[in-house]
Amino acid sequence: MLYWLTLLSDGGDFFNLFRYITFRAGGAFLTALVFGFIFGRPLIAVLRRTQGKGQPIREDGPEGHFVKAGTPTMGGLLIVGALLTSTLLWARLDNPYVWMVLFVTMSFAAIGFADDYAKVSKQNTAGVSSKVRILLGLLISVIAGFWASMYHPEALQYRLAMPVFKDTLINMGYFFIPFAVIVIVGAANAVNLTDGLDGLAIMPVMIAAATLGVIAYVVGRVDFTDGLGLHYVPGTGEMLVFTMGLIGGGLGFLWYNAPPAAVFMGDTGSLALGGALGAIAVAAKHEIVFAVVGGVFVAEAMSVMIQVLYFKRTGKRVFLMAPIHHHYEKKGWAEPQIVIRFWIISLILAMIGLATLKVR
Repeated sequence: MLYWLTLLSDGGDFFNLFRYITFRAGGAFLTALVFGFIFGRPLIAVLRRTQGKGQPIREDGPEGHFVKAGTPTMGGLLIVGALLTSTLLWARLDNPYVWMVLFVTMSFAAIGFADDYAKVSKQNTAGVSSKVRILLGLLISVIAGFWASMYHPEALQYRLAMPVFKDTLINMGYFFIPFAVIVIVGAANAVNLTDGLDGLAIMPVMIAAATLGVIAYVVGRVDFTDGLGLHYVPGTGEMLVFTMGLIGGGLGFLWYNAPPAAVFMGDTGSLALGGALGAIAVAAKHEIVFAVVGGVFVAEAMSVMIQVLYFKRTGKRVFLMAPIHHHYEKKGWAEPQIVIRFWIISLILAMIGLATLKVR
């Protein structure tokens, strides 16, 4: 919205700053951060008052989690609210990728909100039917896949770009849409599975968002793509504004989610943020790099799939408990130890992801 202030510029004044994505990204970060600090405590107070007993704790979960009973959930509303406000203020609203990613984010947030509300109101961990969640997620992701493909350059439409082997484009045809669905739905559910310890999910989400934001900014500038041998995707630079808003909102949330958490993100936040990351990766044609950058989320999701499949076949378990962060809890690792080590892994994976921009 504030981009339109450039209409008041003569080219050399203050209003000209709003032309620059980096300036508006900084504005989005500060706006979301202030939003989080201002509305965080009042939101938590409202959630405590309306939810009563707070988020139900799984009876088969780690014993140490029962002390968290009574902690309110739906804290993702703070992140989503900060992100939405900052993006609408600072991003170019004539950019189709901005609206595509906002559509995915808000749609998954709505699914998560319904799920959180069902859990809190019924005081059990069942929530919305998994079939309903999956079907809605598939529908949202199919729309997003076509939406992104419609605005990709013709040479990149329905094609999979490979990292490192930058001249390689795999023409997937309409099979690219199911692939995009896997990326978006997979990311949403993987982040949701990761959100099991105080502060565990939000920091890797912010690290992945920062990485994808830089990548989207780079591939959206033809001078950078020519120099690095990357595929130029015009318009994706605006994703940096979105991701900086996400980081600002995430930091505001982490202020209250740091151990011991005053509020949980809930499915409202985890599904929304995971879906957003997947949508950005699809828009910027860096889906495979996202799998590396989001390696923590991949590991969490894979641990659940391996555990379920192996148990069905053998009646035995690979891990003491899944997702994998619970396995380490069962092994006696302290919660902060697990969280910080997963943060470190996320930083390492982010650096590897950024390194692919340079490698030829």
